[in-house]
Amino acid sequence: MSFIADALLRVKPSATIAATQKARDLKNAGRDIISLSTGEPDFDTPDNIKKAAIKAIERGETKYTPVAGIPPLREAIAQKFKRENGLDYKASQTIVGTGGKHILFNAFLATLNRGDEVIIPAPYWVSYPDMVLIAGGTPVAVETKMEHGFKLQAEALDKAITPKTKWLILNSPSNPSGAAYTRAELKALTDVLLRHPQVWVLTDDIYEHLTYGDFVFTTPAQVEPELISRTLTMNGVSKAYAMTGWRIGYAAGPEPLIKAMDMLQGQQTSGACSIAQWASVEALTGPQDFIKERAKIFETRRDLVVSMLNQAKYLTCPSPEGAFYVYPSCAAAIGKKTPDGKPITNDEEFSTALLEAEGVAVVHGTAFGLGPNFRISYATSTAMLEDACAKIQRFCASLV
Repeated sequence: MSFIADALLRVKPSATIAATQKARDLKNAGRDIISLSTGEPDFDTPDNIKKAAIKAIERGETKYTPVAGIPPLREAIAQKFKRENGLDYKASQTIVGTGGKHILFNAFLATLNRGDEVIIPAPYWVSYPDMVLIAGGTPVAVETKMEHGFKLQAEALDKAITPKTKWLILNSPSNPSGAAYTRAELKALTDVLLRHPQVWVLTDDIYEHLTYGDFVFTTPAQVEPELISRTLTMNGVSKAYAMTGWRIGYAAGPEPLIKAMDMLQGQQTSGACSIAQWASVEALTGPQDFIKERAKIFETRRDLVVSMLNQAKYLTCPSPEGAFYVYPSCAAAIGKKTPDGKPITNDEEFSTALLEAEGVAVVHGTAFGLGPNFRISYATSTAMLEDACAKIQRFCASLV
């Protein structure tokens, strides 16, 4: 008889972490590896944020914090939502967690009962379904299409909703596709949600500041104010401020939900790292100019990668609106063989063969719920991206 809980039998290891670790292992074994599997900016945390952390240490801000976050950070979060999203939240309607993952996990644990359904547009971030499963809920994947920009359509949402539906997850810009919803596209979805008052909305806005061209970011509660009473708006400092290792995520929502998450967190991790919280105060209230500068660099990288992948045999790569990922289709490569005769029957075999042949690590699309595709993170140097894309072109040209 196994001593492992049944809940863990329903969960798969993170495919993105597994791909990153496999690339790391090969590199340690002496292979020349380019890893395009990691979802974190290659930029450093800005100096003013680092200095704020040092000052906090020097002030002795090293004790336990309130479970839901230090008051200056909760106030800064409320101000951020007002300033950038036009959302009126009190500090008491905000909560700070140990990363965005923690916020999402606690929201599900605090609200889901066995049999409750959570609608998740596919492709999706790999952790969403497993979080729902651990919390006792049922993930309901709704596939999107490349011709729709990998965005959930109103008709598909309406069809997926049942009396058991408790949450809809919306991640815009998206991991893994980079797709971002316009105000009009969100309005079509919120119109559906207004007809189904039992469905709550969990928005993952972690890539909010990484959008390109003339795209204007909006979030569901901003588009449809009537939904604010059943929306949890999640964000964090990891992507826009290059603070992945600081582990600070946050959210705002109805006070009863925030209190429930606070109570749960009090029996779990308690407050997030005190120094990281003070650094996050500076991130949200300090200079913001560098965000647009870095986004412009990401946009240039996106254009490079999309262009080079669309020149590769068998690949089709749409140009996404945001984040730092592309999600090319390798459908035309399925059924081909590598030069040594290995068949390519799915996107996982494509990604594995690419890694073995050219030392380029990507994440296969079926891990994100929709294939045959693969995800590339372009959060690395232009030179490395050019090298990697040239190797992908060479690999694709070698398939017969």
